[in-house]
Amino acid sequence: MNRGLLLALMAASAPIAIATTSAQDAEELSKKLQNPVASMISVPIQSNFQFRGGPDRDGFSSTSNIQPVIPVSLNQDWNLIVRTILPVIHRESYGPADGVGLGDTTQSFFFTPKTPKNGFVWGIGPAFMWPTATSDRFGSGKWGAGPTALMLVQDGAWTVGGLANHIWSYAGPEGRKDVSATFLQPFLSYSLGKGLSLSLNTEASYDWIARQWTVPINVGVGQVFKLGNQAMSAGLGFQYYAVRPTEGPRWGVRATLTFLLPEK
Repeated sequence: MNRGLLLALMAASAPIAIATTSAQDAEELSKKLQNPVASMISVPIQSNFQFRGGPDRDGFSSTSNIQPVIPVSLNQDWNLIVRTILPVIHRESYGPADGVGLGDTTQSFFFTPKTPKNGFVWGIGPAFMWPTATSDRFGSGKWGAGPTALMLVQDGAWTVGGLANHIWSYAGPEGRKDVSATFLQPFLSYSLGKGLSLSLNTEASYDWIARQWTVPINVGVGQVFKLGNQAMSAGLGFQYYAVRPTEGPRWGVRATLTFLLPEK
């Protein structure tokens, strides 16, 4: 079993976890975790296991995204939130695309007010794509940049919002395909109390060069807990690809383990 999935399942089932932190603290951390630009250091390790892909529809792939989120205080009114996504990719039965390696890194910089008004949170800034892929199979080979923005409202138990970016390539090998890609992530989550939450989102992307949508729909459950003195969150979810490329997967499972470092 993939190590990321095993760790997440073990954490989610640990009977002593929530007993080591108060319900109020767990709920506060859960609400912050649902806000992508919260002033809290977090390090999610998100493992996606995808099935029924490849040329013969028997392909398996996994993508483990290492996604640190680091807030930087600029002054008394503004934060800079740095969000990084580094994918580790594994494919089987995808033909020439098989193998294991790193993908391209996406890094976003959100300028956001420190104090939300009436539960409304927003952030805007640049996003960059770095050609960190270890093989042509796993990345574009291009340097890219573009705008990114986020808006959300937290009202009681509900969090509703969306994140978007668009990246164009501006440098890289001439023989590689240019990049012009839009990413749209509307999301909805509901807190059940004591750090337990339900979530629904889609992570739609559109490749303007290939003129191809990819639209996975994700539903999941997450729980905040403590392991010793370390605050953490474990999540488990299901993915269904409503729209996909010809050799894209049909469905998948997502397991997430997040290390939380709230401000003292």
